[in-house]
Amino acid sequence: MFESPAAISSHSPHLRKPGGKPVFSDLGAGEPGNSVQEGYVFPMVLGDMKGSNLPLQTAAIMPSPIFLWRFKVLLFSLWGFTCCKIGWDSVMRMSVDLRDLFLYEAFLYYNPLLLVTMMVWLWGVCLWVFSQSTINYAKIFDLDQNHLTHREIWKCSMWMTVIVPTSMTAYLYLYSHGEVSLAASQPVILYVAVALVLVFPFDIFYLSSRYFLLRTLWRIAFPLQPISFPDFFLADILTSMAKVFSDLERSVCRMVHRQVATIAWFEADSVCGSHSVAIPLVLVIPYIWRLMQCLRQYKDTKEKPTLFNVSSLEFSSSTNQIFVPVCYMGDNGFIFGLLEAT
Repeated sequence: MFESPAAISSHSPHLRKPGGKPVFSDLGAGEPGNSVQEGYVFPMVLGDMKGSNLPLQTAAIMPSPIFLWRFKVLLFSLWGFTCCKIGWDSVMRMSVDLRDLFLYEAFLYYNPLLLVTMMVWLWGVCLWVFSQSTINYAKIFDLDQNHLTHREIWKCSMWMTVIVPTSMTAYLYLYSHGEVSLAASQPVILYVAVALVLVFPFDIFYLSSRYFLLRTLWRIAFPLQPISFPDFFLADILTSMAKVFSDLERSVCRMVHRQVATIAWFEADSVCGSHSVAIPLVLVIPYIWRLMQCLRQYKDTKEKPTLFNVSSLEFSSSTNQIFVPVCYMGDNGFIFGLLEAT
Protein backbone atom coordinates (compact mmCIF):
# COMPACT_ATOMS: atom_id res chain seq x y z
CA MET A 1 0.00 0.00 0.00
CA PHE A 2 2.80 2.40 0.98
CA GLU A 3 5.41 0.68 -1.18
CA SER A 4 8.17 2.90 -2.38
CA PRO A 5 9.66 2.07 -5.71
CA ALA A 6 13.02 3.40 -4.46
CA ALA A 7 13.26 0.88 -1.59
CA ILE A 8 16.43 -1.24 -1.63
CA SER A 9 15.99 -4.95 -1.20
CA SER A 10 18.01 -6.76 1.43
CA HIS A 11 19.10 -9.13 -1.31
CA SER A 12 20.53 -6.41 -3.50
CA PRO A 13 23.86 -7.46 -5.03
CA HIS A 14 25.32 -3.99 -4.30
CA LEU A 15 24.51 -4.06 -0.56
CA ARG A 16 27.61 -3.98 1.71
CA LYS A 17 27.37 -4.98 5.34
CA PRO A 18 29.17 -2.75 7.90
CA GLY A 19 32.73 -4.01 8.30
CA GLY A 20 32.16 -6.91 5.95
CA LYS A 21 32.70 -7.84 2.32
CA PRO A 22 30.20 -7.05 -0.42
CA VAL A 23 27.17 -9.42 -0.34
CA PHE A 24 26.04 -10.81 -3.65
CA SER A 25 22.79 -12.65 -4.27
CA ASP A 26 21.95 -15.20 -6.90
CA LEU A 27 18.28 -14.10 -7.01
CA GLY A 28 17.45 -12.64 -10.31
CA ALA A 29 20.75 -13.64 -11.78
CA GLY A 30 19.08 -14.21 -15.10
CA GLU A 31 17.49 -10.77 -15.21
CA PRO A 32 19.17 -8.03 -17.18
CA GLY A 33 21.42 -5.84 -15.01
CA ASN A 34 21.36 -8.25 -12.06
CA SER A 35 24.02 -10.75 -13.04
CA VAL A 36 26.72 -11.79 -10.63
CA GLN A 37 29.42 -10.58 -13.01
CA GLU A 38 27.98 -7.09 -13.02
CA GLY A 39 27.77 -7.20 -9.23
CA TYR A 40 31.55 -7.41 -9.06
CA VAL A 41 32.19 -4.47 -11.33
CA PHE A 42 31.08 -1.71 -8.99
CA PRO A 43 33.25 -2.61 -5.96
CA MET A 44 36.32 -3.22 -8.12
CA VAL A 45 35.99 0.05 -9.98
CA LEU A 46 35.37 1.92 -6.75
CA GLY A 47 38.43 0.33 -5.16
CA ASP A 48 40.58 1.24 -8.13
CA MET A 49 39.36 4.81 -7.97
CA LYS A 50 40.25 5.05 -4.28
CA GLY A 51 43.67 3.50 -4.80
CA SER A 52 44.44 5.79 -7.69
CA ASN A 53 44.03 8.84 -5.47
CA LEU A 54 46.58 7.70 -2.84
CA PRO A 55 49.78 8.47 -4.79
CA LEU A 56 48.42 11.88 -5.66
CA GLN A 57 47.72 12.63 -2.02
CA THR A 58 51.16 11.36 -0.94
CA ALA A 59 52.90 13.43 -3.59
CA ALA A 60 50.97 16.48 -2.48
CA ILE A 61 51.99 16.00 1.19
CA MET A 62 55.74 15.44 0.64
CA PRO A 63 57.75 18.69 0.22
CA SER A 64 60.25 19.07 -2.56
CA PRO A 65 63.88 17.99 -1.98
CA ILE A 66 65.11 21.51 -2.70
CA PHE A 67 62.86 22.91 0.03
CA LEU A 68 64.08 20.29 2.52
CA TRP A 69 67.71 21.03 1.68
CA ARG A 70 67.24 24.78 2.12
CA PHE A 71 65.40 24.23 5.39
CA LYS A 72 68.25 22.05 6.70
CA VAL A 73 70.80 24.68 5.70
CA LEU A 74 68.75 27.33 7.51
CA LEU A 75 68.55 25.24 10.69
CA PHE A 76 72.26 24.45 10.55
CA SER A 77 73.10 28.14 10.11
CA LEU A 78 70.90 29.11 13.07
CA TRP A 79 72.52 26.41 15.19
CA GLY A 80 76.03 27.54 14.25
CA PHE A 81 75.26 31.19 14.96
CA THR A 82 73.70 30.30 18.33
CA CYS A 83 76.69 28.21 19.41
CA CYS A 84 79.16 30.92 18.36
CA LYS A 85 77.17 33.64 20.13
CA ILE A 86 76.77 31.70 23.37
CA GLY A 87 80.40 30.56 23.34
CA TRP A 88 81.76 34.06 22.71
CA ASP A 89 79.61 35.64 25.43
CA SER A 90 80.63 32.89 27.86
CA VAL A 91 84.34 33.39 27.21
CA MET A 92 84.03 37.17 27.57
CA ARG A 93 82.49 36.73 31.04
CA MET A 94 85.71 35.11 32.33
CA SER A 95 88.67 37.00 33.69
CA VAL A 96 91.65 37.51 31.42
CA ASP A 97 93.94 35.35 33.56
CA LEU A 98 91.53 32.43 33.65
CA ARG A 99 90.44 32.68 30.04
CA ASP A 100 93.55 31.23 28.41
CA LEU A 101 93.80 28.30 30.82
CA PHE A 102 90.14 27.46 30.45
CA LEU A 103 90.20 27.63 26.65
CA TYR A 104 93.23 25.35 26.62
CA GLU A 105 91.37 22.85 28.78
CA ALA A 106 88.24 23.00 26.64
CA PHE A 107 90.39 22.54 23.56
CA LEU A 108 91.99 19.46 25.12
CA TYR A 109 88.65 17.74 25.79
CA TYR A 110 86.99 18.46 22.47
CA ASN A 111 89.93 18.59 20.05
CA PRO A 112 90.17 14.76 19.69
CA LEU A 113 86.51 14.35 18.81
CA LEU A 114 86.58 17.33 16.45
CA LEU A 115 89.54 15.79 14.61
CA VAL A 116 87.74 12.46 14.40
CA THR A 117 84.69 14.26 13.01
CA MET A 118 86.85 15.90 10.36
CA MET A 119 88.33 12.50 9.50
CA VAL A 120 84.85 11.02 9.03
CA TRP A 121 83.90 13.91 6.74
CA LEU A 122 87.01 13.35 4.62
CA TRP A 123 86.41 9.61 4.53
CA GLY A 124 82.98 10.33 3.08
CA VAL A 125 84.67 12.45 0.43
CA CYS A 126 86.97 9.54 -0.42
CA LEU A 127 84.00 7.19 -0.77
CA TRP A 128 82.27 9.71 -3.00
CA VAL A 129 85.35 9.86 -5.23
CA PHE A 130 85.44 6.05 -5.32
CA SER A 131 81.76 5.91 -6.28
CA GLN A 132 82.33 8.36 -9.14
CA SER A 133 85.14 6.21 -10.55
CA THR A 134 85.50 2.52 -11.34
CA ILE A 135 87.15 1.67 -8.01
CA ASN A 136 85.36 -1.20 -6.28
CA TYR A 137 86.28 -0.20 -2.75
CA ALA A 138 83.84 -2.70 -1.22
CA LYS A 139 85.87 -5.55 -2.68
CA ILE A 140 89.18 -3.94 -1.74
CA PHE A 141 88.17 -3.50 1.90
CA ASP A 142 86.42 -6.89 2.02
CA LEU A 143 83.01 -5.36 2.81
CA ASP A 144 79.62 -6.99 2.52
CA GLN A 145 76.61 -5.61 0.66
CA ASN A 146 75.46 -3.66 3.74
CA HIS A 147 78.49 -1.37 3.85
CA LEU A 148 77.97 2.35 4.33
CA THR A 149 78.05 4.63 1.33
CA HIS A 150 79.29 8.20 1.32
CA ARG A 151 75.76 9.41 2.10
CA GLU A 152 75.56 7.40 5.33
CA ILE A 153 79.09 8.47 6.27
CA TRP A 154 78.17 12.12 5.76
CA LYS A 155 75.02 11.62 7.82
CA CYS A 156 77.12 10.31 10.71
CA SER A 157 79.62 13.13 10.38
CA MET A 158 76.79 15.67 10.32
CA TRP A 159 75.45 14.41 13.64
CA MET A 160 78.97 14.43 15.07
CA THR A 161 79.40 18.01 13.84
CA VAL A 162 76.26 19.03 15.70
CA ILE A 163 76.77 17.08 18.94
CA VAL A 164 80.42 17.85 19.72
CA PRO A 165 80.28 21.68 19.39
CA THR A 166 76.94 21.71 21.23
CA SER A 167 78.53 19.93 24.18
CA MET A 168 81.48 22.34 24.09
CA THR A 169 79.11 25.33 24.04
CA ALA A 170 77.24 23.96 27.05
CA TYR A 171 80.58 23.44 28.81
CA LEU A 172 81.62 27.06 28.25
CA TYR A 173 78.21 28.46 29.18
CA LEU A 174 77.82 26.48 32.41
CA TYR A 175 81.33 27.21 33.63
CA SER A 176 81.08 30.94 32.93
CA HIS A 177 77.81 31.09 34.88
CA GLY A 178 79.21 29.37 37.96
CA GLU A 179 77.76 25.88 37.38
CA VAL A 180 81.13 24.14 37.68
CA SER A 181 79.81 20.66 38.47
CA LEU A 182 77.40 20.71 35.54
CA ALA A 183 80.13 22.04 33.27
CA ALA A 184 82.48 19.25 34.33
CA SER A 185 79.84 16.66 33.43
CA GLN A 186 79.55 17.75 29.79
CA PRO A 187 82.75 16.16 28.38
CA VAL A 188 82.22 13.10 30.58
CA ILE A 189 78.71 12.56 29.20
CA LEU A 190 79.97 13.05 25.66
CA TYR A 191 82.82 10.53 25.97
CA VAL A 192 80.58 7.95 27.66
CA ALA A 193 77.90 8.41 24.98
CA VAL A 194 80.44 7.85 22.18
CA ALA A 195 81.69 4.65 23.84
CA LEU A 196 78.13 3.36 24.37
CA VAL A 197 77.14 4.06 20.77
CA LEU A 198 80.15 2.09 19.51
CA VAL A 199 79.34 -1.02 21.59
CA PHE A 200 75.53 -0.75 21.49
CA PRO A 201 74.38 -4.35 20.78
CA PHE A 202 71.01 -3.54 19.20
CA ASP A 203 70.39 -3.30 15.47
CA ILE A 204 70.41 0.49 15.25
CA PHE A 205 73.10 3.04 14.37
CA TYR A 206 74.58 0.79 11.66
CA LEU A 207 75.27 -2.25 13.83
CA SER A 208 77.22 -4.25 11.23
CA SER A 209 79.49 -1.31 10.39
CA ARG A 210 80.18 -0.50 14.03
CA TYR A 211 81.12 -4.07 14.82
CA PHE A 212 83.26 -4.29 11.69
CA LEU A 213 85.22 -1.30 13.01
CA LEU A 214 85.55 -2.85 16.47
CA ARG A 215 86.67 -6.20 15.02
CA THR A 216 89.27 -4.45 12.89
CA LEU A 217 90.59 -2.53 15.90
CA TRP A 218 90.84 -5.80 17.80
CA ARG A 219 92.76 -7.41 14.93
CA ILE A 220 95.13 -4.43 14.88
CA ALA A 221 95.80 -4.53 18.60
CA PHE A 222 96.29 -8.32 18.57
CA PRO A 223 97.58 -9.42 15.14
CA LEU A 224 97.15 -13.14 15.78
CA GLN A 225 95.80 -13.74 12.28
CA PRO A 226 96.99 -12.88 8.75
CA ILE A 227 96.96 -9.16 8.03
CA SER A 228 94.16 -8.07 5.72
CA PHE A 229 93.95 -4.81 3.81
CA PRO A 230 91.45 -3.21 6.24
CA ASP A 231 93.81 -4.02 9.12
CA PHE A 232 96.75 -2.36 7.40
CA PHE A 233 94.71 0.62 6.17
CA LEU A 234 93.15 1.48 9.54
CA ALA A 235 96.43 0.97 11.39
CA ASP A 236 98.13 3.36 9.01
CA ILE A 237 95.41 5.94 9.73
CA LEU A 238 95.93 5.48 13.47
CA THR A 239 99.63 6.33 13.13
CA SER A 240 98.55 9.71 11.75
CA MET A 241 96.27 10.19 14.76
CA ALA A 242 98.87 9.65 17.47
CA LYS A 243 98.29 13.16 18.86
CA VAL A 244 94.59 12.36 19.14
CA PHE A 245 95.46 9.33 21.28
CA SER A 246 97.64 11.52 23.49
CA ASP A 247 94.86 14.08 24.01
CA LEU A 248 92.38 11.29 24.73
CA GLU A 249 94.70 9.87 27.40
CA ARG A 250 95.06 13.23 29.12
CA SER A 251 91.32 13.92 28.91
CA VAL A 252 90.36 10.55 30.35
CA CYS A 253 93.00 10.93 33.07
CA ARG A 254 91.48 14.21 34.23
CA MET A 255 87.99 12.79 34.11
CA VAL A 256 88.99 9.80 36.22
CA HIS A 257 90.79 11.99 38.77
CA ARG A 258 87.97 14.57 38.78
CA GLN A 259 90.11 17.40 37.47
CA VAL A 260 87.65 18.58 34.80
CA ALA A 261 86.85 22.31 34.98
CA THR A 262 89.68 22.84 37.47
CA ILE A 263 93.32 23.92 37.23
CA ALA A 264 94.62 21.03 39.35
CA TRP A 265 96.41 19.74 36.26
CA PHE A 266 98.29 23.01 35.79
CA GLU A 267 101.34 21.77 37.68
CA ALA A 268 103.49 19.72 35.31
CA ASP A 269 104.30 17.14 38.03
CA SER A 270 100.64 16.49 38.92
CA VAL A 271 98.91 13.21 38.17
CA CYS A 272 97.66 14.36 34.76
CA GLY A 273 100.32 16.98 34.12
CA SER A 274 102.50 17.40 31.05
CA HIS A 275 105.34 15.36 32.60
CA SER A 276 103.28 12.16 32.77
CA VAL A 277 105.11 9.16 31.37
CA ALA A 278 101.82 7.88 29.93
CA ILE A 279 101.91 10.56 27.22
CA PRO A 280 104.86 9.16 25.21
CA LEU A 281 103.63 5.62 25.78
CA VAL A 282 100.26 6.41 24.24
CA LEU A 283 101.92 8.30 21.39
CA VAL A 284 103.98 5.28 20.41
CA ILE A 285 101.17 2.67 20.58
CA PRO A 286 99.98 3.08 16.93
CA TYR A 287 103.56 2.64 15.67
CA ILE A 288 103.99 -0.49 17.77
CA TRP A 289 100.84 -1.90 16.17
CA ARG A 290 102.25 -1.22 12.72
CA LEU A 291 105.54 -2.89 13.65
CA MET A 292 103.65 -5.96 14.89
CA GLN A 293 101.75 -6.08 11.60
CA CYS A 294 105.01 -5.98 9.67
CA LEU A 295 106.41 -8.85 11.71
CA ARG A 296 103.22 -10.84 11.23
CA GLN A 297 103.34 -10.20 7.48
CA TYR A 298 106.91 -11.47 7.36
CA LYS A 299 105.93 -14.56 9.32
CA ASP A 300 103.16 -15.36 6.82
CA THR A 301 104.93 -14.50 3.55
CA LYS A 302 108.64 -14.89 4.41
CA GLU A 303 109.33 -11.84 2.25
CA LYS A 304 112.33 -9.92 3.58
CA PRO A 305 111.31 -6.57 2.06
CA THR A 306 108.47 -6.46 4.59
CA LEU A 307 111.10 -5.98 7.29
CA PHE A 308 112.37 -2.82 5.62
CA ASN A 309 109.15 -1.21 4.50
CA VAL A 310 108.16 2.35 5.15
CA SER A 311 106.18 1.54 8.26
CA SER A 312 109.20 0.03 10.01
CA LEU A 313 111.33 3.04 9.16
CA GLU A 314 108.53 5.33 10.28
CA PHE A 315 108.29 3.37 13.50
CA SER A 316 112.00 3.78 14.24
CA SER A 317 112.07 7.51 13.51
CA SER A 318 108.88 8.11 15.50
CA THR A 319 110.10 6.29 18.58
CA ASN A 320 113.34 8.28 18.49
CA GLN A 321 111.38 11.53 18.38
CA ILE A 322 109.22 10.40 21.28
CA PHE A 323 111.57 8.69 23.69
CA VAL A 324 114.81 10.64 23.30
CA PRO A 325 113.42 13.95 24.63
CA VAL A 326 111.77 12.06 27.50
CA CYS A 327 115.22 11.52 28.97
CA TYR A 328 115.52 15.29 29.41
CA MET A 329 111.98 16.12 30.41
CA GLY A 330 112.92 16.30 34.08
CA ASP A 331 115.45 19.06 33.42
CA ASN A 332 113.85 20.89 30.53
CA GLY A 333 110.10 20.90 30.26
CA PHE A 334 110.22 22.98 27.06
CA ILE A 335 111.80 20.12 25.10
CA PHE A 336 109.02 17.80 26.17
CA GLY A 337 106.39 20.38 25.32
CA LEU A 338 107.91 20.76 21.87
CA LEU A 339 107.81 17.00 21.45
CA GLU A 340 104.16 16.88 22.43
CA ALA A 341 103.30 19.65 19.97
CA THR A 342 104.84 17.64 17.13
